[in-house]
Amino acid sequence: MDNSGNPQDVTVPPVEGVAGGGTAYGWNDGHGLNNHNGSIDPTEVPTPDLVHVWCMPSTANVGPQDMPRNLEPINLLAARNERESIQIAIRPKVSWGGSGVAGTVQVQCTDLCSTSGDRLVVGQSLLLRRVVPILGVPDALVPLDLPVSQINLFPGETTALWMSIDVPSAQAPGQYEGDILITAIKGDAESAQSLNKVEKHQLYRELRDCLDIVDPIEGKPLDEVVERVKSATESLRRILLSPSFSEFISDNGPADIMDEDAISTLSLRVKLNLTVWEFVLPETPSLPAVFGISDTVIEDRFGVQHGTPEWYEALDQHFKWLLQYRISPYFCRWADGMRVLTYTCPWPVDHPKSDEYFSDPRLAAYAVPYTQVVSGNDAAKDYLQKQVEILRTKNHWTKAYFYLWDEPLNLEQYDSVRNMASEIHAYAPDARILTTYYCGPNDAPLAPTPFEAFVKVPKFLRPHNQIYCTSEWVLGNREDLVKDIISELQPENGEEWWTYVCMGPSDPHPNWHLGMRGTQHRAVMWRVWKEGGTGFLYWGANCYEKATTASAEIRFRHGLPPGDGVLYYPGEVFSTSHQPVASLRLERLLSGLQDIEYLRLYASRYGRDEGLALLERTGVYSGPERYTFEHMPIDAMRGQIFNACRS
Repeated sequence: MDNSGNPQDVTVPPVEGVAGGGTAYGWNDGHGLNNHNGSIDPTEVPTPDLVHVWCMPSTANVGPQDMPRNLEPINLLAARNERESIQIAIRPKVSWGGSGVAGTVQVQCTDLCSTSGDRLVVGQSLLLRRVVPILGVPDALVPLDLPVSQINLFPGETTALWMSIDVPSAQAPGQYEGDILITAIKGDAESAQSLNKVEKHQLYRELRDCLDIVDPIEGKPLDEVVERVKSATESLRRILLSPSFSEFISDNGPADIMDEDAISTLSLRVKLNLTVWEFVLPETPSLPAVFGISDTVIEDRFGVQHGTPEWYEALDQHFKWLLQYRISPYFCRWADGMRVLTYTCPWPVDHPKSDEYFSDPRLAAYAVPYTQVVSGNDAAKDYLQKQVEILRTKNHWTKAYFYLWDEPLNLEQYDSVRNMASEIHAYAPDARILTTYYCGPNDAPLAPTPFEAFVKVPKFLRPHNQIYCTSEWVLGNREDLVKDIISELQPENGEEWWTYVCMGPSDPHPNWHLGMRGTQHRAVMWRVWKEGGTGFLYWGANCYEKATTASAEIRFRHGLPPGDGVLYYPGEVFSTSHQPVASLRLERLLSGLQDIEYLRLYASRYGRDEGLALLERTGVYSGPERYTFEHMPIDAMRGQIFNACRS
């Protein structure tokens, strides 16, 4: 890949209330940083003399003011069908660049190879992203080019890179090794970066015109196709010969990309060792984790009209992208009184896409809409009956659930749930109804105290509800109250207990709020496994404030803790890419779900009690206020499971 273009100095996106995205950490005035005004030639100075480089675990929040640590080799353990991540921090010691930039580094990753010749390929199994602050807190993971990227460093600031390794299910177990080479380079290749806005716009228009010339050629006569290609070629040649690219016009190629000999002698080399073991994480997650995606947010921000081909395409992209995180997405929109329309597949059940969605082995559960998602000719009642009759003939029907109301509060709302459930059960007695709640009806107390009334909700809703999904906030730090909830359920009749987080619980309890500790994010799933829930729900993954352009500033919703309801961002906010951008919190959620698979494996060999004892004995998690702040206990727990369960 030719990476002779711009260094990828991702601009911090505009976020409501924050200018520049780094204010939460304060700013370094450059103390300890020697500025030589570009007098240093990085092609003659070893990179270790110019930058600090060190590695941090995926649970660390590496901010701009984090100070250097010792560099040590990276040693990771991963099962097959697992993603394992690490962070690489870079901080300039001196300045060798200009225009406010300390300097530019080139980051090059090699494949990971085993002694038997197997490999994990860069760009396929290895992904590199830059950590970008949101509200001053490291959170957005913006993709970088591979195998080589260029990154601008700034005086007095630490830049963090997030490297993920995806191990395929069929990957051969063994020891894999590779390198990450970091090389300081001259910063004179910033041509396009130094373009002013007018020049950038002109360049954009010329490139777009080229695309417009050649895009509609399918089905055109050959002579017209030839003329269009000639025209586009002339336009591209004119662009490449323009002054903006004059420094690259050379028989010797780009001057800023260093040759291999220079890299080998001057680069800083980070060794990466990965142990892949025999265990394969199940393709279908053991714990159904259902996460909401607001379809109205997608419609508003991306300018797609409900029910159009563009709308289906946008929803399809979000659904498929989120499956990599071991979660089961559902689309949602709210009505009055917190009644909610939820659906996993936007297409009707008799459409081929429906079977494609619901049969996907990565999907552990899917939401069936109570009413039509896109208006049609069928009456609402006939529509419900028709879709249920079709779905019940499918093998994937066991994944289905109906989510009808979000947190009912009074008798009228609870009665609405019961009435809708009765209608569904008339067509499908085995249908599963899911209800989220944190209290009983406030105008018809079920017991003397609020908690006792909360515990009695299953008896009140039975037989209309099958999945009782309760807020972790209600429990506080009283895990002993779990037995009171479970004692009211009838698992022999198909009743399940799921949990959810929404706004609360707050610090120090596990949640996914922006600014919480990394282990706090990961501990959400440790808590689920320890308490014994059989499923999990999160209300929204893309629920930022309304915007009408894809690249608009990111605004978290008023009245919610920062980050609540937002686990990924529009790619357009950071670059021209249309791919969503994950948050650190979403990656840590994935790690927590993978931890559950490790714990389930251990419990299958030695019993659940032994699994709980391991979780506590290693210091990983004892309760919602007693879990590790450091990463080392996590590695210790995973290592013990590896040693106890490997073939």
